[in-house]
Amino acid sequence: MQADITELKRKAAAHAVGLVASGMVVGLGHGSTAIHAVRFLAARLKAGEIKNVLGIPCSLQVEEEALQCGMPLTNLEKHPFMDMAIDGADEVDIELNLIKGGGGALLREKIVAQASRRVVIVLDESKCSPFLGKQRQVPVEIVPFGWNVHVLFLESLGAKVRVRRNADKSLFHTDQGNLLADCNFNEILNPRELAAKIRTHAGVVEHGLFLDLATDVVIAGAGGVRHLKRDRPISKDKGKVE
Repeated sequence: MQADITELKRKAAAHAVGLVASGMVVGLGHGSTAIHAVRFLAARLKAGEIKNVLGIPCSLQVEEEALQCGMPLTNLEKHPFMDMAIDGADEVDIELNLIKGGGGALLREKIVAQASRRVVIVLDESKCSPFLGKQRQVPVEIVPFGWNVHVLFLESLGAKVRVRRNADKSLFHTDQGNLLADCNFNEILNPRELAAKIRTHAGVVEHGLFLDLATDVVIAGAGGVRHLKRDRPISKDKGKVE
């Protein structure tokens, strides 16, 4: 079963990488599916299929993988807007909204997504749900100072909260040095309302509800690869989604 899921992830990633053209700056997402995309992208560059493509990684782990693959990298200081971001997701609903952050990089992933003209999400069909929260918890990045207070706040919103820990039971820290609170809200019928409530609390850095950000969702399943698209508002500085 795991081998089948891995192959589906590879198919979705390969489809997304096929959208990359020469000269693009591409956000490189975090997670197992996104790692496949990094490898496919580096292979296309090495084969000469595309040229002058630069990547901006969303995590230190992905940066290390990209460098090992020979992928040329840059940063947001040099390129504040990207042509495309390719990333995975933990769950997607029928409106193409997402839960992300299972891999622990949601803050950087959201920064890169918001700075990208096109956000291509790659996943296998097991991640699809009618409502967000049906399968996955919502990660919330919180500052370490007073973290128990932040947990109490999230519980007041109706969540069952677990602060993420490493295998040795020590607190998990993100690349930014923050903690992650995994919040089980069950089915989320109004994700926009919930997102707004979460952001009202000092100490909350960001949440894993990625709403109205994905322009493309590539889903690999037993019946093949589906490519779903939707438009989203893009600032004038970032141009239009093609």
